[in-house]
Amino acid sequence: MDRKLSDVEKISAQYGKGRKLRSFSRLIFIMFLFFMGSVIAGVFSTYDLEPYSKEKYKLAPLPTEWPGPVVQVYSARTRGLKKILAVHTWIATKRRGADQYQVTQVIGWRLSRRGTALFSENGIPDKGWYGNEPTLLLDLRGPEVESLIDKIETATASYPWSGEYSVWPGPNSNTFTAWIGLKVPELGLDLPSTAIGKDWRPIDQSIGYSASGTGVQASLFGLIGASLGYEEGLEINVLGLSTEIDVFDFAIELPGFGRIGKPPEEQNSDATHLPVQ
Repeated sequence: MDRKLSDVEKISAQYGKGRKLRSFSRLIFIMFLFFMGSVIAGVFSTYDLEPYSKEKYKLAPLPTEWPGPVVQVYSARTRGLKKILAVHTWIATKRRGADQYQVTQVIGWRLSRRGTALFSENGIPDKGWYGNEPTLLLDLRGPEVESLIDKIETATASYPWSGEYSVWPGPNSNTFTAWIGLKVPELGLDLPSTAIGKDWRPIDQSIGYSASGTGVQASLFGLIGASLGYEEGLEINVLGLSTEIDVFDFAIELPGFGRIGKPPEEQNSDATHLPVQ
């Protein structure tokens, strides 16, 4: 009898240990889910009222030094954990003789406060974004740039998703910049692989020209698709993360990591210092 009781006690002890192990495993799993939820919330959250850094990076010519028209496109890593994967992009323009730049971009948190996520206002073009240094993607100067500014303003006015915003897969700030590139192909705009949202397209526009206007693109809501063009090279998009093989510029772009090879500002070096007339 004592022997049987001892066996029961052993089984009970083993069962108790197993139950504790299962409870501990569940706790670890719950903590993992909580951690991943926090990461995802950090990656895809958008709310912050202080996006602009105070530091200027001297990538834009001062109006007093360059009186002619200018078009520039910038990118910078976003805030928090989502900067591991994504950048924010914006466009800066200056007309001939103007003493200020016009900065045009989509900002998500402004949608709920002002009814539109799209803003075009006077500002400093080359400020950082949430403390992150900007990268100059495109720099066009010269007399013919004035007509490009006209086209950019027309495209901005026709942007159809100013009343919508979704960090992933879009439409977002990069969707807007890609829209400008698509509507003004003379820019030859090639957005980086880290510009999540640039490949977002509504279902009725799943196939069309690529954002640079130099190729074609097929994309299902920016979740899966491909682009082939002179500026983009061959680009594959899966869940908003893009991999690009840029044959003509001898560079590749990887999700999160970005560009390996020729820096983006050098792609347009032949167009950055055209004479003012």
